[in-house]
Amino acid sequence: MRLLHISDLHAGSVEEAAVESSLGALVERVDPQLIAVTGDLAHRGRRHEHERAAAFLRALDRPLLVIPGNHDIPYTFPARFSRPWAEFERQWETVEPVFQSAELFVIGLNSVRPWRHQSGGIRPAQIRRTADLLGGAPEGSLRVVCLHHHLIGAPWRSRKRPVSRRSKVLAGLVDGGAELILAGHIHQAAVSERHDFEVERGGLRGVTVSIAPGLGQPRPNRRGEARGLHVYEATAESLLVQTYVWREDDWGLTGIRRFPRGRAPLAAEPA
Repeated sequence: MRLLHISDLHAGSVEEAAVESSLGALVERVDPQLIAVTGDLAHRGRRHEHERAAAFLRALDRPLLVIPGNHDIPYTFPARFSRPWAEFERQWETVEPVFQSAELFVIGLNSVRPWRHQSGGIRPAQIRRTADLLGGAPEGSLRVVCLHHHLIGAPWRSRKRPVSRRSKVLAGLVDGGAELILAGHIHQAAVSERHDFEVERGGLRGVTVSIAPGLGQPRPNRRGEARGLHVYEATAESLLVQTYVWREDDWGLTGIRRFPRGRAPLAAEPA
């Protein structure tokens, strides 16, 4: 089972045709069952930006699960508060989609709050609904939750605020059954197994938290940003995370990391 994860397209900002045209070839090589898109499709939430992003994504010719980011709502009053999701829902129908197959169960959560420009939030009711849905996932399927705002990230990007009350959000999603939690927002890749940073006394089930690099134009004077994406490949015992970065004229594989699924740790590599 393969899942491709992209985030932060920012259609309407500086765009590069070579990146978009070559992404289709990468999708063909990877052959994902689903493409998860964790927000910021548009740059200023305008209709033509949403239309451009939707056309680009649908041209990849794979099933899509798409959620909004903080740039996908209007920047102007009163539309920001009176109809924040109108343009997004015009393209994607819902801000909290669900994808299900025999091997994959993915839930999208809307973490955007119109009154917060950067930070977002997840309400307790959203976590309860997620747990209920994950409880009905097919046995053995990879259970994935997607939101826009990050739960982890490099410390030099601290100005980008994570999801509010992130420890409670993480605990709620883990307790609800999530195995892989995807986000974007900070335009820099970060991948970790939850026990790298969270002490868990009640169990040892592996959960991977992953932040995709941005697909859109890296911003000037932001060192460490690159166009990129993640590909996840799941087996019964482990989850493989592959990072691809745009390197002038093609996508290059720059990182391979493996994390455990379930309660058993990874087998040690032979000496």
